[in-house]
Amino acid sequence: MRVENRAGGGYPDCTIVLAGLPFWVELKVCKFASVQISPHQIAWHTSLCSQGGLSFFLVKAPAAPHFHLFRGSQAIDLAQKPMSEVQGPRFSGLGEVWDALRLEAVDHFAKFAKSG
Repeated sequence: MRVENRAGGGYPDCTIVLAGLPFWVELKVCKFASVQISPHQIAWHTSLCSQGGLSFFLVKAPAAPHFHLFRGSQAIDLAQKPMSEVQGPRFSGLGEVWDALRLEAVDHFAKFAKSG
């Protein structure tokens, strides 16, 4: 589900539930070396991740042929550093991104279930 929130608050663009596993994705277009992330977005992703939730930033530069995926827990680094200095996988297409998101969600919630 794509969510547009004009009231602010940092809520991500997409809410995804895959096999009963919820996670959120913020979509970003990066025209420069850094990704523009609002303080509200940083707070939202940081808070969710600290409570065991799962979120991501999916970033694409208009001229680049690939997508970058970052965990929501990396929001502060992604906002403060050039994108090249923040570790995250790179994908050539959306099919690869979807496969990675599915694996990340299953792995995350399996670990969370074991520790909880």
